[in-house]
Amino acid sequence: MSDVLELVDVTVVREGRALVEKVSWSVAEGERWVILGPNGAGKTTLLNVASSYLFPTSGTVQILGEKLGGVDVFDLRPRIGMASSALAGKLSARQTVLSTVLTAAYGMTAGWQERYDEVDEQRARAFLDRLGMTEFLDRRFGTLSEGERKRTQIARALMTDPELLLLDEPAAGLDLGGREDLVRRLGRLARDPFAPSMLMVTHHVEEIAPGFTHVLLVRQGRVLHAGPIETTLTSSNLSHCFGLPLVVERRADRWTAHGLPLG
Repeated sequence: MSDVLELVDVTVVREGRALVEKVSWSVAEGERWVILGPNGAGKTTLLNVASSYLFPTSGTVQILGEKLGGVDVFDLRPRIGMASSALAGKLSARQTVLSTVLTAAYGMTAGWQERYDEVDEQRARAFLDRLGMTEFLDRRFGTLSEGERKRTQIARALMTDPELLLLDEPAAGLDLGGREDLVRRLGRLARDPFAPSMLMVTHHVEEIAPGFTHVLLVRQGRVLHAGPIETTLTSSNLSHCFGLPLVVERRADRWTAHGLPLG
């Protein structure tokens, strides 16, 4: 099993402040990782490094067998799918859901005069169906609910058949029903042996879908714990990560966490 991502002593400094510091971490093919930690821990920074859109100040990064800094990122990026609120803000609110997904085939955020093959449209429809968006194909992206936008973005991220899928807080801003629907669909994707390796940033253990295999716990730009989710996502480790006493429980394939009452 080969590594799809390897960071060695990676530090990212911006405006004199280290966003992440001396991070070493590897992701093997087929693994599904959750990156968990408080606000400002460096989670999104790590995801941006993994996407090749952010270069480290020091250290080395290998993505899909290519060393960052020694590869043409425009050749590398089509092999990486990403869904994030930052990307969503670049998508045209006026184009349809189907067009929003189709434009990923050309690495664009809005349609122009490009032509799509029938196979492209079939793929886009299949991914949208998988995310429960078939009835919204002709709706404009800007009219969708937050949950519908999130599902459209994930379908779009899958359009190029990526080898690595990056999800930045996919359940953020969703109500309970929207979150649970998304978690179910992510769980089906995570359990699919043909799906790409996955990295998902979240603040909440309740958003971890069944099928995720590993967890990276980060705090103040440093890795505290990393490993298989069953042995790494413990009350002790999560308390260390968030800086207060927490109790982690697992019921069936889902996780919950709560604080201890004040004495």
